[in-house]
Amino acid sequence: MLPRIETYDELYRAFRWQIPEKFNIGVAVSDAWAERAPERVCLQHFDPGGAHQSLTYRQFARQSSAFARGLAGEGIMPGERVAILLPQGFETAIAHAAIYKHGAIALPLALLFGVEALEYRLRDAGVAAVITNGFGYERIAAIRERLPDLRLVVLADDQPRPGTIVFSDLASGDPSDFVAADTGPDDPALMIYTSGTTGPPKGALHGHRVLLGHLPGFEFHHHFLPQPGDRMWTPADWAWAGGLLNALLPSLLHGVPVVSSPAQKFDPHTAFRILEEMDVRNAFIPPTALRLMKAVENPRERYRLNLRTIGSAGESLGRETYEWAKAALGLEVSEFYGQTECNIVISSAADLGVVKPGSMGKAAPGHRVAIIDGEGRELPAGSVGQVAVKRPDPVMFLGYWGNAAATEKKFIGDWMTTGDQGVMDEEGYFTFFGRDDDVITSSGYRIGPGEIEDCLAGHPDVQLAAAVGKPDPVRTEIVKAYVVLRPGVVGDARVATSIREWVKTRLSMHEYPREIAFVDSLPLTTSGKVIRRFLREQAAAEAREAIEVSEAS
Repeated sequence: MLPRIETYDELYRAFRWQIPEKFNIGVAVSDAWAERAPERVCLQHFDPGGAHQSLTYRQFARQSSAFARGLAGEGIMPGERVAILLPQGFETAIAHAAIYKHGAIALPLALLFGVEALEYRLRDAGVAAVITNGFGYERIAAIRERLPDLRLVVLADDQPRPGTIVFSDLASGDPSDFVAADTGPDDPALMIYTSGTTGPPKGALHGHRVLLGHLPGFEFHHHFLPQPGDRMWTPADWAWAGGLLNALLPSLLHGVPVVSSPAQKFDPHTAFRILEEMDVRNAFIPPTALRLMKAVENPRERYRLNLRTIGSAGESLGRETYEWAKAALGLEVSEFYGQTECNIVISSAADLGVVKPGSMGKAAPGHRVAIIDGEGRELPAGSVGQVAVKRPDPVMFLGYWGNAAATEKKFIGDWMTTGDQGVMDEEGYFTFFGRDDDVITSSGYRIGPGEIEDCLAGHPDVQLAAAVGKPDPVRTEIVKAYVVLRPGVVGDARVATSIREWVKTRLSMHEYPREIAFVDSLPLTTSGKVIRRFLREQAAAEAREAIEVSEAS
Protein backbone atom coordinates (compact mmCIF):
# COMPACT_ATOMS: atom_id res chain seq x y z
CA MET A 1 0.00 0.00 0.00
CA LEU A 2 2.92 2.40 0.68
CA PRO A 3 4.65 3.99 -2.30
CA ARG A 4 8.39 3.35 -2.16
CA ILE A 5 9.45 6.83 -1.05
CA GLU A 6 12.43 7.00 1.31
CA THR A 7 11.70 10.46 2.75
CA TYR A 8 9.09 10.71 5.51
CA ASP A 9 7.66 14.13 4.64
CA GLU A 10 7.23 13.26 0.98
CA LEU A 11 5.84 9.80 1.80
CA TYR A 12 3.30 11.24 4.25
CA ARG A 13 2.13 13.86 1.75
CA ALA A 14 1.96 11.39 -1.16
CA PHE A 15 -0.01 8.65 0.61
CA ARG A 16 -3.64 8.12 -0.40
CA TRP A 17 -6.04 5.50 0.94
CA GLN A 18 -7.36 2.98 -1.58
CA ILE A 19 -10.25 1.19 0.11
CA PRO A 20 -12.25 -1.04 -2.25
CA GLU A 21 -16.04 -1.15 -2.22
CA LYS A 22 -15.92 -4.88 -1.44
CA PHE A 23 -13.40 -6.46 0.90
CA ASN A 24 -13.29 -9.60 3.00
CA ILE A 25 -10.37 -10.26 5.33
CA GLY A 26 -10.64 -14.06 5.05
CA VAL A 27 -10.59 -14.05 1.25
CA ALA A 28 -7.73 -11.54 1.14
CA VAL A 29 -5.41 -13.48 3.47
CA SER A 30 -6.04 -16.95 1.98
CA ASP A 31 -7.90 -17.30 -1.34
CA ALA A 32 -6.15 -14.45 -3.13
CA TRP A 33 -2.73 -16.07 -2.62
CA ALA A 34 -4.05 -19.58 -3.20
CA GLU A 35 -4.98 -18.50 -6.73
CA ARG A 36 -1.65 -16.77 -7.41
CA ALA A 37 0.83 -19.09 -5.65
CA PRO A 38 -0.96 -22.12 -4.16
CA GLU A 39 2.19 -23.88 -2.94
CA ARG A 40 3.59 -20.79 -1.27
CA VAL A 41 4.10 -21.39 2.47
CA CYS A 42 1.94 -19.12 4.59
CA LEU A 43 2.39 -20.56 8.09
CA GLN A 44 5.19 -22.38 9.87
CA HIS A 45 4.96 -23.80 13.37
CA PHE A 46 8.01 -23.95 15.62
CA ASP A 47 8.32 -27.24 17.48
CA PRO A 48 10.80 -27.28 20.42
CA GLY A 49 11.75 -30.81 19.43
CA GLY A 50 12.65 -29.71 15.90
CA ALA A 51 9.65 -31.18 14.04
CA HIS A 52 8.60 -27.86 12.52
CA GLN A 53 5.49 -27.88 10.32
CA SER A 54 4.38 -25.83 7.32
CA LEU A 55 1.06 -24.92 5.74
CA THR A 56 0.61 -23.69 2.16
CA TYR A 57 -1.88 -21.11 0.94
CA ARG A 58 -3.71 -23.86 -0.97
CA GLN A 59 -4.24 -25.77 2.27
CA PHE A 60 -5.07 -22.61 4.17
CA ALA A 61 -7.68 -21.48 1.67
CA ARG A 62 -9.30 -24.90 1.34
CA GLN A 63 -9.49 -25.65 5.06
CA SER A 64 -10.78 -22.19 5.98
CA SER A 65 -13.50 -22.36 3.32
CA ALA A 66 -14.47 -25.85 4.49
CA PHE A 67 -14.61 -24.63 8.06
CA ALA A 68 -16.73 -21.63 7.07
CA ARG A 69 -19.13 -23.97 5.27
CA GLY A 70 -19.16 -26.15 8.37
CA LEU A 71 -20.09 -23.22 10.62
CA ALA A 72 -23.03 -22.47 8.36
CA GLY A 73 -24.04 -26.13 8.46
CA GLU A 74 -24.05 -26.01 12.25
CA GLY A 75 -26.48 -23.10 12.19
CA ILE A 76 -24.07 -20.22 12.85
CA MET A 77 -25.40 -17.19 11.00
CA PRO A 78 -23.51 -14.24 9.46
CA GLY A 79 -23.20 -11.47 12.02
CA GLU A 80 -23.08 -13.84 14.98
CA ARG A 81 -20.03 -13.79 17.24
CA VAL A 82 -17.62 -16.73 17.17
CA ALA A 83 -14.96 -16.83 19.88
CA ILE A 84 -11.49 -18.22 19.23
CA LEU A 85 -9.92 -19.46 22.47
CA LEU A 86 -6.68 -20.95 21.15
CA PRO A 87 -2.91 -20.36 21.27
CA GLN A 88 -0.85 -19.51 18.19
CA GLY A 89 -1.17 -22.27 15.58
CA PHE A 90 -2.60 -23.30 12.22
CA GLU A 91 -6.10 -23.87 13.62
CA THR A 92 -6.23 -20.32 14.97
CA ALA A 93 -5.41 -18.76 11.61
CA ILE A 94 -7.81 -21.09 9.79
CA ALA A 95 -10.59 -20.22 12.24
CA HIS A 96 -10.06 -16.49 11.74
CA ALA A 97 -10.16 -16.73 7.96
CA ALA A 98 -13.23 -18.99 8.09
CA ILE A 99 -15.22 -16.67 10.35
CA TYR A 100 -14.52 -13.68 8.11
CA LYS A 101 -15.42 -15.65 4.98
CA HIS A 102 -18.70 -16.70 6.57
CA GLY A 103 -19.56 -13.10 7.42
CA ALA A 104 -19.58 -13.77 11.16
CA ILE A 105 -17.64 -11.74 13.76
CA ALA A 106 -14.44 -13.17 15.22
CA LEU A 107 -13.84 -12.69 18.94
CA PRO A 108 -10.26 -13.69 19.84
CA LEU A 109 -9.74 -14.58 23.51
CA ALA A 110 -6.61 -15.49 25.45
CA LEU A 111 -6.23 -18.86 27.13
CA LEU A 112 -4.72 -16.97 30.06
CA PHE A 113 -8.16 -15.59 30.94
CA GLY A 114 -9.76 -17.03 34.04
CA VAL A 115 -13.37 -18.20 34.05
CA GLU A 116 -14.73 -14.87 35.28
CA ALA A 117 -12.97 -12.90 32.54
CA LEU A 118 -14.17 -15.39 29.93
CA GLU A 119 -17.74 -15.37 31.18
CA TYR A 120 -17.87 -11.57 31.11
CA ARG A 121 -16.70 -11.37 27.49
CA LEU A 122 -18.71 -14.32 26.19
CA ARG A 123 -21.93 -13.07 27.82
CA ASP A 124 -21.38 -9.44 26.84
CA ALA A 125 -20.74 -10.40 23.20
CA GLY A 126 -23.57 -12.94 23.05
CA VAL A 127 -21.19 -15.52 21.60
CA ALA A 128 -22.87 -18.29 19.58
CA ALA A 129 -19.84 -20.55 19.08
CA VAL A 130 -16.46 -21.13 20.70
CA ILE A 131 -13.44 -22.72 19.02
CA THR A 132 -11.00 -23.97 21.64
CA ASN A 133 -8.80 -26.84 22.84
CA GLY A 134 -8.99 -29.19 25.83
CA PHE A 135 -7.65 -26.59 28.24
CA GLY A 136 -10.15 -24.00 27.11
CA TYR A 137 -12.96 -26.56 27.09
CA GLU A 138 -12.59 -27.15 30.83
CA ARG A 139 -13.07 -23.44 31.49
CA ILE A 140 -16.01 -23.16 29.10
CA ALA A 141 -17.64 -26.24 30.63
CA ALA A 142 -17.53 -24.59 34.06
CA ILE A 143 -19.61 -21.62 32.85
CA ARG A 144 -21.54 -23.00 29.87
CA GLU A 145 -24.88 -23.10 31.66
CA ARG A 146 -24.52 -19.35 32.27
CA LEU A 147 -24.00 -18.62 28.56
CA PRO A 148 -27.49 -18.71 27.05
CA ASP A 149 -26.35 -17.72 23.53
CA LEU A 150 -23.65 -20.40 23.22
CA ARG A 151 -24.83 -23.20 20.92
CA LEU A 152 -21.64 -24.68 19.49
CA VAL A 153 -18.23 -25.68 20.91
CA VAL A 154 -15.55 -26.83 18.46
CA LEU A 155 -12.48 -28.65 19.79
CA ALA A 156 -9.18 -28.23 17.98
CA ASP A 157 -7.36 -31.14 19.63
CA ASP A 158 -9.41 -33.92 18.01
CA GLN A 159 -10.51 -35.37 21.35
CA PRO A 160 -14.31 -35.26 21.39
CA ARG A 161 -15.97 -34.26 24.62
CA PRO A 162 -19.67 -34.11 25.48
CA GLY A 163 -21.54 -31.44 23.58
CA THR A 164 -18.72 -30.65 21.13
CA ILE A 165 -17.65 -31.28 17.55
CA VAL A 166 -14.09 -31.75 16.28
CA PHE A 167 -12.25 -29.01 14.40
CA SER A 168 -10.75 -31.33 11.78
CA ASP A 169 -14.21 -32.66 10.87
CA LEU A 170 -15.29 -29.16 9.85
CA ALA A 171 -11.99 -28.17 8.21
CA SER A 172 -11.73 -31.33 6.08
CA GLY A 173 -15.07 -31.02 4.34
CA ASP A 174 -15.61 -30.29 0.65
CA PRO A 175 -15.57 -26.50 0.09
CA SER A 176 -16.12 -26.65 -3.66
CA ASP A 177 -19.58 -25.08 -3.49
CA PHE A 178 -18.70 -22.53 -0.80
CA VAL A 179 -19.12 -18.84 -1.64
CA ALA A 180 -17.63 -16.27 0.73
CA ALA A 181 -19.81 -13.52 2.13
CA ASP A 182 -20.02 -10.44 -0.06
CA THR A 183 -18.76 -8.02 2.57
CA GLY A 184 -17.92 -4.35 2.37
CA PRO A 185 -15.17 -2.59 4.30
CA ASP A 186 -17.58 -1.30 6.98
CA ASP A 187 -19.28 -4.65 7.61
CA PRO A 188 -18.42 -5.99 11.10
CA ALA A 189 -15.64 -8.58 11.09
CA LEU A 190 -13.73 -8.57 14.34
CA MET A 191 -14.28 -7.66 17.96
CA ILE A 192 -11.41 -7.32 20.43
CA TYR A 193 -11.96 -6.44 24.05
CA THR A 194 -9.86 -3.63 25.45
CA SER A 195 -7.20 -4.73 27.88
CA GLY A 196 -8.95 -3.29 30.90
CA THR A 197 -6.00 -1.24 32.15
CA THR A 198 -8.28 1.55 33.37
CA GLY A 199 -11.67 -0.11 33.86
CA PRO A 200 -13.99 -2.90 32.69
CA PRO A 201 -13.06 -4.16 29.21
CA LYS A 202 -15.20 -3.05 26.29
CA GLY A 203 -15.68 -4.84 22.97
CA ALA A 204 -14.12 -2.73 20.20
CA LEU A 205 -15.94 -3.71 17.01
CA HIS A 206 -14.05 -3.40 13.72
CA GLY A 207 -15.07 -3.63 10.08
CA HIS A 208 -13.22 -5.61 7.41
CA ARG A 209 -11.35 -2.40 6.55
CA VAL A 210 -9.39 -2.64 9.81
CA LEU A 211 -6.80 -4.84 8.11
CA LEU A 212 -6.30 -2.37 5.27
CA GLY A 213 -6.07 0.42 7.84
CA HIS A 214 -3.09 -1.31 9.46
CA LEU A 215 -1.06 -1.66 6.29
CA PRO A 216 0.63 1.75 5.93
CA GLY A 217 1.89 1.83 9.52
CA PHE A 218 2.85 -1.86 9.37
CA GLU A 219 4.79 -1.46 6.13
CA PHE A 220 6.33 1.75 7.44
CA HIS A 221 8.01 0.34 10.54
CA HIS A 222 9.01 -2.87 8.73
CA HIS A 223 10.66 -0.84 5.95
CA PHE A 224 8.38 -1.51 3.02
CA LEU A 225 7.49 -5.11 3.85
CA PRO A 226 7.20 -7.38 1.92
CA GLN A 227 10.81 -7.83 0.83
CA PRO A 228 12.38 -11.05 -0.51
CA GLY A 229 12.95 -13.54 2.30
CA ASP A 230 10.73 -11.79 4.84
CA ARG A 231 9.33 -14.05 7.57
CA MET A 232 7.33 -12.82 10.58
CA TRP A 233 7.18 -13.94 14.22
CA THR A 234 5.78 -12.46 17.38
CA PRO A 235 5.63 -13.81 20.92
CA ALA A 236 2.44 -11.77 21.38
CA ASP A 237 -0.76 -13.78 21.70
CA TRP A 238 -2.79 -13.69 18.50
CA ALA A 239 -5.80 -13.03 20.74
CA TRP A 240 -4.42 -9.54 21.27
CA ALA A 241 -4.69 -6.82 18.63
CA GLY A 242 -0.89 -6.67 18.65
CA GLY A 243 -0.32 -10.30 17.72
CA LEU A 244 -3.25 -10.46 15.32
CA LEU A 245 -3.07 -7.10 13.52
CA ASN A 246 0.57 -6.12 14.03
CA ALA A 247 1.87 -9.46 12.79
CA LEU A 248 -0.40 -12.33 11.65
CA LEU A 249 -3.04 -10.88 9.32
CA PRO A 250 -1.03 -8.16 7.52
CA SER A 251 1.81 -10.64 6.90
CA LEU A 252 -0.57 -13.23 5.44
CA LEU A 253 -2.12 -10.53 3.25
CA HIS A 254 1.33 -9.73 1.87
CA GLY A 255 2.33 -13.36 1.29
CA VAL A 256 4.90 -13.29 4.09
CA PRO A 257 5.17 -16.58 6.03
CA VAL A 258 4.22 -16.30 9.69
CA VAL A 259 5.90 -18.39 12.36
CA SER A 260 3.74 -19.61 15.22
CA SER A 261 5.06 -20.97 18.50
CA PRO A 262 3.54 -23.03 21.34
CA ALA A 263 1.87 -21.29 24.23
CA GLN A 264 4.30 -20.92 27.11
CA LYS A 265 5.56 -18.49 29.68
CA PHE A 266 7.90 -16.22 27.74
CA ASP A 267 11.43 -17.59 27.78
CA PRO A 268 14.19 -15.42 26.24
CA HIS A 269 16.36 -18.37 25.19
CA THR A 270 13.42 -20.01 23.42
CA ALA A 271 12.71 -16.69 21.71
CA PHE A 272 16.26 -16.58 20.34
CA ARG A 273 15.96 -20.23 19.26
CA ILE A 274 12.85 -19.36 17.26
CA LEU A 275 14.54 -16.37 15.64
CA GLU A 276 17.49 -18.56 14.63
CA GLU A 277 15.88 -21.88 13.66
CA MET A 278 12.95 -20.39 11.76
CA ASP A 279 15.14 -17.77 10.03
CA VAL A 280 12.91 -14.96 11.21
CA ARG A 281 13.50 -11.71 9.34
CA ASN A 282 10.77 -9.54 10.86
CA ALA A 283 9.45 -9.52 14.39
CA PHE A 284 6.94 -7.74 16.54
CA ILE A 285 8.31 -7.94 20.09
CA PRO A 286 6.57 -5.96 22.86
CA PRO A 287 8.81 -3.95 25.22
CA THR A 288 8.31 -6.32 28.17
CA ALA A 289 9.57 -9.25 26.09
CA LEU A 290 12.56 -7.24 24.85
CA ARG A 291 13.47 -6.36 28.44
CA LEU A 292 13.35 -10.04 29.38
CA MET A 293 15.57 -10.86 26.39
CA LYS A 294 18.26 -8.63 27.90
CA ALA A 295 18.99 -11.53 30.28
CA VAL A 296 20.70 -13.37 27.38
CA GLU A 297 24.27 -12.13 27.13
CA ASN A 298 25.91 -11.65 23.73
CA PRO A 299 22.95 -13.04 21.75
CA ARG A 300 24.58 -12.54 18.34
CA GLU A 301 27.50 -14.69 19.43
CA ARG A 302 25.25 -17.46 20.76
CA TYR A 303 22.60 -17.42 18.01
CA ARG A 304 22.73 -16.94 14.24
CA LEU A 305 20.28 -14.10 13.75
CA ASN A 306 19.06 -12.87 10.38
CA LEU A 307 16.70 -10.12 11.52
CA ARG A 308 15.85 -7.28 9.14
CA THR A 309 13.27 -5.35 11.20
CA ILE A 310 11.79 -5.29 14.70
CA GLY A 311 8.67 -3.39 15.67
CA SER A 312 7.61 -2.85 19.26
CA ALA A 313 4.48 -1.44 20.91
CA GLY A 314 1.99 -2.00 23.71
CA GLU A 315 3.77 0.21 26.23
CA SER A 316 6.66 2.65 26.13
CA LEU A 317 9.86 1.06 24.79
CA GLY A 318 12.17 3.57 26.46
CA ARG A 319 15.67 4.71 25.63
CA GLU A 320 17.42 2.03 27.72
CA THR A 321 15.76 -0.89 25.91
CA TYR A 322 16.19 0.80 22.53
CA GLU A 323 19.93 1.23 23.11
CA TRP A 324 20.29 -2.35 24.34
CA ALA A 325 18.61 -3.75 21.22
CA LYS A 326 20.77 -1.60 18.97
CA ALA A 327 23.96 -2.88 20.63
CA ALA A 328 22.93 -6.50 21.27
CA LEU A 329 20.82 -7.26 18.18
CA GLY A 330 22.54 -5.01 15.68
CA LEU A 331 19.48 -3.09 14.51
CA GLU A 332 17.23 -0.29 15.68
CA VAL A 333 13.81 -1.16 17.01
CA SER A 334 10.97 0.81 15.41
CA GLU A 335 8.55 1.74 18.16
CA PHE A 336 4.96 2.47 17.22
CA TYR A 337 1.71 3.31 18.96
CA GLY A 338 -1.96 2.57 18.75
CA GLN A 339 -4.92 1.24 20.67
CA THR A 340 -7.36 -1.61 20.25
CA GLU A 341 -9.78 0.99 18.88
CA CYS A 342 -7.33 2.60 16.43
CA ASN A 343 -4.00 0.88 15.92
CA ILE A 344 -0.60 1.81 14.40
CA VAL A 345 -1.35 5.50 13.99
CA ILE A 346 2.07 6.68 15.21
CA SER A 347 5.22 4.90 14.11
CA SER A 348 8.96 5.04 13.88
CA ALA A 349 10.79 3.74 10.83
CA ALA A 350 14.43 3.17 11.73
CA ASP A 351 15.52 2.43 8.17
CA LEU A 352 14.03 5.72 6.99
CA GLY A 353 15.71 7.67 9.79
CA VAL A 354 12.36 8.33 11.49
CA VAL A 355 13.49 7.35 14.96
CA LYS A 356 14.23 9.16 18.18
CA PRO A 357 15.07 7.10 21.29
CA GLY A 358 12.32 7.48 23.87
CA SER A 359 9.78 8.59 21.25
CA MET A 360 6.94 6.60 19.66
CA GLY A 361 7.65 8.14 16.27
CA LYS A 362 5.61 10.39 13.98
CA ALA A 363 2.09 10.15 12.59
CA ALA A 364 2.03 7.11 10.30
CA PRO A 365 1.11 7.74 6.65
CA GLY A 366 -2.65 8.02 6.24
CA HIS A 367 -3.35 9.04 9.83
CA ARG A 368 -4.01 12.46 11.36
CA VAL A 369 -2.74 12.54 14.96
CA ALA A 370 -2.43 15.49 17.33
CA ILE A 371 -2.12 16.52 20.97
CA ILE A 372 -5.39 18.13 22.09
CA ASP A 373 -6.83 19.74 25.22
CA GLY A 374 -10.08 18.84 26.93
CA GLU A 375 -12.08 20.94 24.45
CA GLY A 376 -10.65 19.23 21.38
CA ARG A 377 -8.30 22.08 20.47
CA GLU A 378 -4.93 21.17 18.98
CA LEU A 379 -2.05 22.16 21.24
CA PRO A 380 1.26 23.60 20.03
CA ALA A 381 4.48 21.60 19.98
CA GLY A 382 5.93 21.00 23.43
CA SER A 383 2.55 21.04 25.20
CA VAL A 384 1.36 18.08 27.26
CA GLY A 385 -2.14 16.96 26.34
CA GLN A 386 -4.11 13.97 25.15
CA VAL A 387 -3.09 11.97 22.10
CA ALA A 388 -6.00 11.99 19.63
CA VAL A 389 -6.74 10.60 16.16
CA LYS A 390 -9.03 12.32 13.68
CA ARG A 391 -11.87 10.54 11.93
CA PRO A 392 -12.64 9.26 9.39
CA ASP A 393 -9.81 6.73 9.48
CA PRO A 394 -9.96 3.20 7.98
CA VAL A 395 -8.23 1.66 11.01
CA MET A 396 -10.67 3.20 13.50
CA PHE A 397 -13.24 1.00 15.24
CA LEU A 398 -16.94 1.04 14.40
CA GLY A 399 -17.90 1.47 18.05
CA TYR A 400 -18.09 -0.36 21.37
CA TRP A 401 -20.32 -3.42 21.32
CA GLY A 402 -23.68 -2.60 22.90
CA ASN A 403 -22.34 0.58 24.46
CA ALA A 404 -23.28 3.66 22.47
CA ALA A 405 -22.65 5.94 25.46
CA ALA A 406 -19.03 4.78 25.81
CA THR A 407 -18.54 5.17 22.06
CA GLU A 408 -19.80 8.76 22.16
CA LYS A 409 -17.62 9.51 25.18
CA LYS A 410 -14.57 8.34 23.25
CA PHE A 411 -14.83 11.32 20.88
CA ILE A 412 -14.51 15.08 21.17
CA GLY A 413 -15.92 16.28 17.87
CA ASP A 414 -14.02 14.38 15.18
CA TRP A 415 -11.11 13.56 17.49
CA MET A 416 -11.00 10.04 18.91
CA THR A 417 -9.42 10.43 22.33
CA THR A 418 -7.00 7.81 23.60
CA GLY A 419 -6.82 8.55 27.30
CA ASP A 420 -3.05 8.75 26.87
CA GLN A 421 -1.14 11.87 27.80
CA GLY A 422 1.70 12.80 25.49
CA VAL A 423 3.68 15.59 23.89
CA MET A 424 4.69 16.30 20.29
CA ASP A 425 7.96 18.12 19.61
CA GLU A 426 8.81 20.62 16.84
CA GLU A 427 9.89 17.79 14.50
CA GLY A 428 6.58 15.94 14.87
CA TYR A 429 7.80 13.17 17.20
CA PHE A 430 5.31 12.00 19.81
CA THR A 431 6.41 10.96 23.29
CA PHE A 432 4.17 8.99 25.61
CA PHE A 433 3.68 10.61 28.99
CA GLY A 434 1.23 8.23 30.65
CA ARG A 435 -2.42 7.24 30.85
CA ASP A 436 -4.66 9.97 32.23
CA ASP A 437 -5.03 7.97 35.44
CA ASP A 438 -1.33 7.03 35.57
CA VAL A 439 0.13 10.54 35.66
CA ILE A 440 1.64 11.20 39.09
CA THR A 441 1.17 14.60 40.78
CA SER A 442 3.91 15.22 43.34
CA SER A 443 4.77 18.57 44.96
CA GLY A 444 3.19 20.38 42.02
CA TYR A 445 5.02 18.34 39.37
CA ARG A 446 3.21 16.17 36.82
CA ILE A 447 5.30 13.04 36.35
CA GLY A 448 4.86 10.41 33.65
CA PRO A 449 5.57 6.88 34.94
CA GLY A 450 7.07 5.73 31.62
CA GLU A 451 10.25 7.76 31.97
CA ILE A 452 10.81 6.48 35.51
CA GLU A 453 10.19 2.88 34.46
CA ASP A 454 12.58 3.25 31.53
CA CYS A 455 15.26 4.56 33.89
CA LEU A 456 14.64 1.76 36.38
CA ALA A 457 14.95 -0.82 33.58
CA GLY A 458 18.49 0.36 32.96
CA HIS A 459 19.63 -0.50 36.50
CA PRO A 460 21.80 -3.65 36.40
CA ASP A 461 19.76 -5.37 39.13
CA VAL A 462 16.30 -4.65 37.69
CA GLN A 463 14.40 -6.96 35.35
CA LEU A 464 10.99 -5.21 35.29
CA ALA A 465 9.53 -2.23 37.11
CA ALA A 466 6.38 -0.15 37.41
CA ALA A 467 5.90 3.30 38.95
CA VAL A 468 2.68 4.68 40.41
CA GLY A 469 1.58 7.58 42.59
CA LYS A 470 0.93 6.81 46.26
CA PRO A 471 -1.27 9.32 48.14
CA ASP A 472 0.75 11.52 50.47
CA PRO A 473 -0.61 14.25 52.81
CA VAL A 474 2.29 16.62 52.09
CA ARG A 475 3.22 16.06 48.42
CA THR A 476 -0.24 14.97 47.15
CA GLU A 477 1.48 11.84 45.84
CA ILE A 478 4.91 10.26 46.06
CA VAL A 479 6.47 7.98 43.46
CA LYS A 480 6.36 4.34 44.49
CA ALA A 481 8.15 1.70 42.43
CA TYR A 482 7.29 -1.98 42.27
CA VAL A 483 10.44 -3.80 41.15
CA VAL A 484 11.11 -7.32 39.89
CA LEU A 485 14.82 -8.01 40.36
CA ARG A 486 17.05 -10.13 38.16
CA PRO A 487 17.49 -13.76 39.26
CA GLY A 488 19.92 -14.08 42.14
CA VAL A 489 19.61 -10.49 43.34
CA VAL A 490 18.34 -10.02 46.90
CA GLY A 491 16.05 -7.05 47.47
CA ASP A 492 17.58 -5.41 50.51
CA ALA A 493 18.17 -1.85 51.71
CA ARG A 494 21.44 -1.61 49.80
CA VAL A 495 19.78 -2.44 46.47
CA ALA A 496 16.90 -0.05 47.22
CA THR A 497 19.33 2.78 47.91
CA SER A 498 21.25 1.98 44.74
CA ILE A 499 18.03 2.12 42.69
CA ARG A 500 16.99 5.46 44.19
CA GLU A 501 20.39 7.01 43.48
CA TRP A 502 20.29 5.62 39.95
CA VAL A 503 17.06 7.51 39.22
CA LYS A 504 18.13 10.67 41.08
CA THR A 505 21.31 11.06 39.04
CA ARG A 506 19.69 10.21 35.69
CA LEU A 507 16.32 11.96 35.90
CA SER A 508 15.70 14.45 38.68
CA MET A 509 15.28 14.77 42.42
CA HIS A 510 11.48 14.97 42.21
CA GLU A 511 11.11 11.82 40.09
CA TYR A 512 13.00 9.23 42.11
CA PRO A 513 10.91 6.57 43.91
CA ARG A 514 10.64 7.46 47.57
CA GLU A 515 9.27 3.98 48.22
CA ILE A 516 10.37 0.73 46.58
CA ALA A 517 8.63 -2.62 46.91
CA PHE A 518 10.41 -5.72 45.65
CA VAL A 519 7.90 -8.15 44.10
CA ASP A 520 8.09 -11.50 42.35
CA SER A 521 5.94 -10.36 39.40
CA LEU A 522 3.85 -7.47 38.08
CA PRO A 523 0.17 -7.62 37.10
CA LEU A 524 0.09 -7.74 33.31
CA THR A 525 -2.61 -7.80 30.67
CA THR A 526 -2.50 -10.57 28.08
CA SER A 527 -0.70 -8.09 25.82
CA GLY A 528 2.10 -7.57 28.34
CA LYS A 529 1.06 -4.14 29.59
CA VAL A 530 1.44 -3.41 33.27
CA ILE A 531 -1.96 -2.93 34.91
CA ARG A 532 -0.95 0.08 36.97
CA ARG A 533 -4.53 0.43 38.21
CA PHE A 534 -4.01 -2.60 40.47
CA LEU A 535 -0.78 -1.15 41.81
CA ARG A 536 -2.36 2.27 42.37
CA GLU A 537 -5.16 0.64 44.34
CA GLN A 538 -2.63 -1.29 46.39
CA ALA A 539 -0.59 1.85 47.11
CA ALA A 540 -3.75 3.78 48.05
CA ALA A 541 -4.75 1.01 50.45
CA GLU A 542 -1.32 1.18 52.05
CA ALA A 543 -1.65 4.93 52.48
CA ARG A 544 -5.09 4.60 54.09
CA GLU A 545 -3.82 1.92 56.45
CA ALA A 546 -0.89 4.13 57.47
CA ILE A 547 -3.28 7.00 58.28
CA GLU A 548 -5.53 4.72 60.33
CA VAL A 549 -2.56 3.39 62.31
CA SER A 550 -1.32 6.94 62.91
CA GLU A 551 -4.72 8.15 64.11
CA ALA A 552 -5.13 5.13 66.39
CA SER A 553 -1.78 5.78 68.03
